Amino acid sequence: MFTSQSVARRIERAEVSLVVAAARAAARRVPAVQLLVQDMCGGAAVFVERGAPFNKVVGVGFEGVPAAGVLDQLEQEFADRQAPLSFEVSTLADPALMRALTARGYLLTGFEHVLGLPLDASRRFDPVPGIEVVRAGDEESAAWMDVVTTGFEHPELDGPTSQPPVPRDVLERVFGDTIAAPGFERYLATRGGVVAGGATFRVTDGVAQLSGAATLPPHRRHGVQSALLRHRLTEAVRRGCEIAVVTTEPGSKSQQNTQAAGFALLYARAILTRDAGRRST
Repeated sequence: MFTSQSVARRIERAEVSLVVAAARAAARRVPAVQLLVQDMCGGAAVFVERGAPFNKVVGVGFEGVPAAGVLDQLEQEFADRQAPLSFEVSTLADPALMRALTARGYLLTGFEHVLGLPLDASRRFDPVPGIEVVRAGDEESAAWMDVVTTGFEHPELDGPTSQPPVPRDVLERVFGDTIAAPGFERYLATRGGVVAGGATFRVTDGVAQLSGAATLPPHRRHGVQSALLRHRLTEAVRRGCEIAVVTTEPGSKSQQNTQAAGFALLYARAILTRDAGRRST
């Protein structure tokens, strides 16, 4: 699958919508003076609470580059919260954004891979034998919360990770925000009648975002992730989505599973970070 800048812009806009929806759902529990949701050149800057994975700037670089004064103000907002500021920058974004950030002392701290699969009404995805996937309702919220939190606490990696570990209590609050946020759907996978995995699903402008998937360690290597993936892809086709996307750590088991299902690497996101209180040069 070839990725043009316009396709990348569309995917990044969907990512902005996802992050902003989750952050705004946090307003029910986070003090107003602490929460930050700020539009920025077609993207968004978000801060929820210290250590939260949604604390970042996403989607910038397709509709201009933030002015120095805007960056000054944003950096001060994060410094006041004693938090590092990270930009997730697509490799298809305007290179001027990378130059502006590195000139201000931001350091490259990692990468994400964005993978995609084109969809149309003819696509079919067979369920995995022995694995049942259902949409989780309110009565399954506790089970879904436990399985995805536990799964994310024990990532399956083949090498170092660029992402710092997130404490369980923070994960529970973040996943709780997704339960409250509009547009997020949750799915549970059972194996042998026992809850084995969970995932989220969101659709924005014909882009199906397959995010938040996790499997409990005892159930790994038994097709749980494949079952969750195929079920959500079937939902995406049913709803007329044109593309499904997944974000993974480079070289991770998740990337391997996703590519085995036919997804192609579309582009990477570079993660550029500036420590709290660091001065621009």
